[in-house]
Amino acid sequence: MVCRDTIPTWGDRRCARIGLLGGSFNPAHLGHQTIARRALGALGLDQVWLMVSPGNPLKPAAGMAPFARRLASAATLADGRRLIATDIEARLGTRYTFDTLGKLQMRFPNVHFVWLTGADGFVTLPKWKGWKRLLHRVPVAVMPRPGQNMQALRGAAAHYLAHYRLPSRQARLLPDLSPPVWTFLPGRQNGISATSIRQRGGFGDGAGHATVPNTLNSGE
Repeated sequence: MVCRDTIPTWGDRRCARIGLLGGSFNPAHLGHQTIARRALGALGLDQVWLMVSPGNPLKPAAGMAPFARRLASAATLADGRRLIATDIEARLGTRYTFDTLGKLQMRFPNVHFVWLTGADGFVTLPKWKGWKRLLHRVPVAVMPRPGQNMQALRGAAAHYLAHYRLPSRQARLLPDLSPPVWTFLPGRQNGISATSIRQRGGFGDGAGHATVPNTLNSGE
């Protein structure tokens, strides 16, 4: 079942706590769903939006499935109520997360957004356009990834935010705090990766890849 995207391009006045999980979703898999569900509970979110990127500037075009196929893949993980697969970034016409977030915050002025990322994404964050400004615009929740956690906790982004880390036991406060602020949410590490799925010739059935070996890359 493909869930309909109910997020209006021009925004609305809803009051909510919403996690943003962006990525290529090439394809979507249970690792993404694990992060989203973990964030819903640990952060007390109303929804998580699975924002499918029309084109990730840090990833090569070769091997990237068409946008419609990646969006349909993300939709297999959504329920249309608390987990929403959305093409909002494509509709906004933005390419970089900083620009996307700026438009979302203008169009949904009463929403408390939280940026969700895996530890691997937190490691590479300093490569992003305007990454420091991004950290001053939205709270960030970092999820564990096998083999990447220590690097994330000792990396440039963590160093920059050294005085703004929220203990995980207080994570439910995160959406209501003014940035910069971040937390690391320890827990079960799902090992599914989009890369390993593609290498095995699979694409498009999302949750059907639960048996793929442990190599989670939540940024895909």
